[in-house]
Amino acid sequence: MDSTPDAWAAADTYLADTLVGHDPALEAALEAQRAAGLPEIEVAPVGGKLLSVLTRMSGARRVLEIGTLGGYSTIWLARAVGPEGHVVTIEAEAGNAAVARASIDAAGVGDRVEIRIGRGEQVLPTIEGPFDLVFIDADKESNTIYLDWAARLGHPGTVIVLDNIGREGEIVRDDTTDSKVIGTRDGLRMLGEDPRFDATALQTVGVKGWDGVAIALVV
Repeated sequence: MDSTPDAWAAADTYLADTLVGHDPALEAALEAQRAAGLPEIEVAPVGGKLLSVLTRMSGARRVLEIGTLGGYSTIWLARAVGPEGHVVTIEAEAGNAAVARASIDAAGVGDRVEIRIGRGEQVLPTIEGPFDLVFIDADKESNTIYLDWAARLGHPGTVIVLDNIGREGEIVRDDTTDSKVIGTRDGLRMLGEDPRFDATALQTVGVKGWDGVAIALVV
């Protein structure tokens, strides 16, 4: 089979069917997001499962998410922290937060999720840590701000997941004028140079196109 976007998506769907399966609550969350006209930029099913596995592998009980959107990834994280765990998720748009709140409650994990409405750089200084895992999936231009706060609100051993680092391969261009690519490059450089982090990254292909994720530990 040729390596094409259609083939990547088909393989991703196969992996999701094989390793994730169907989940009525998660599928309902996506349907609610679509019905509300929110952008289709949530993590893929295999990405949601990755967040769940990382949360459980690290024993995380307090999770910070920056970028709620419709609550799809939030549900994955809330399930993974368990009934005694807690997720704080930040969403800039009140309309998005309302959609997410309804879906999170419908999934049965509303009691362990706190949604904070506002831009990340304004909300983060008001939040008390420490957090065991931080998932960053918001505006790419603010990646360095979010990473700095992830370190401040974390502890040695905190897992940080930075999404959407592939940018269709544009990250290799140091002459780019795309603010999202510039923000991504700045975030990756910070993960590589800032002594608070030990990180790696993987580029991916799938239903999200040519993308990728960085995973770091606070040291």
